[in-house]
Amino acid sequence: MQEIIKTDERLPFMRFRGIMGIISTLLVVVSIVSLSVNKLNLGLDFTGGTLLEVGFESAADLSRVRGALDESDFGDAVVQNYGSQEEILIRLEPREGVKAEQLGTTILESLRAEFDQTVEMRRIEFVGPNVGDEFIEQGGLAMLTALICILLYIAMRFEWRLAVGAVAALAHDVTLTLGLFSILQLEFDLTVLAALLAVIGYSINDTVVVCDRIRETFRKFAKLTPIQTVNRALTDTLSRTIVTSLTTILVLLTLFLLGGPLIHGFATALLFGVVIGTYSSIYIASTVALKFGVSREDLMPPEVEKEGADQDPLN
Repeated sequence: MQEIIKTDERLPFMRFRGIMGIISTLLVVVSIVSLSVNKLNLGLDFTGGTLLEVGFESAADLSRVRGALDESDFGDAVVQNYGSQEEILIRLEPREGVKAEQLGTTILESLRAEFDQTVEMRRIEFVGPNVGDEFIEQGGLAMLTALICILLYIAMRFEWRLAVGAVAALAHDVTLTLGLFSILQLEFDLTVLAALLAVIGYSINDTVVVCDRIRETFRKFAKLTPIQTVNRALTDTLSRTIVTSLTTILVLLTLFLLGGPLIHGFATALLFGVVIGTYSSIYIASTVALKFGVSREDLMPPEVEKEGADQDPLN
């Protein structure tokens, strides 16, 4: 099987584990602070409200759109371009006793009065606050269930030190991905939640491959130190990591560039998650396992005493 990285020298990944650990810690702290202060920019799937897509004959002036909406008592509306300069998205918070169709008609009349051009309603969606709360609860349960199942699998599959490293890498990836959306205030909707669950699966798959190779290398080479063993294992899996990550990133870049605005959040979460997941598999999982003192003795299979081994063969 052809390999991208061919070398008899083992790359010194663990030489930089201290620097990488400091960087990761800072990124996690920044993400947690942003999630606490800025929180997530939840989409209508979670908050409820009305979403309107409006098309103009020529480029729309967003400041004039906001001014027209403000005069019509829609000052809380969030206005942004959608795909092109001629199309805009308008997001409104829930209004009691007002139907989505009525809101759409009022807004369309306001815009037509402000702009001397054709203004068309392309799409209108309404999500009730009760449905939004239900989405938040179900989305959180889905993520929690996925994490618990993964934790159980890792605990059964690996020695506990490697399992702790894999769990730390997984928590690191989820926190940084959520932090990215909080810092940039990107809209967090159901498609992004689905992407986050996919990131969890991708990250743990990559980490399991690395941990498996670390275990095999410990068992195969008795004279290597733990750091040398981890460096050898990471070097041996580097070709597989590069091929898997690059092919995945190429597909996600295509989705991000050509898939349209509706899946930008989905593609962004996956792109960032794949990069962070690859990094954490190399540095977070391995470093944590080394910090807990993983050794060859911990990973050797238990010896099974054969029947009659304690008897004298001459008798």
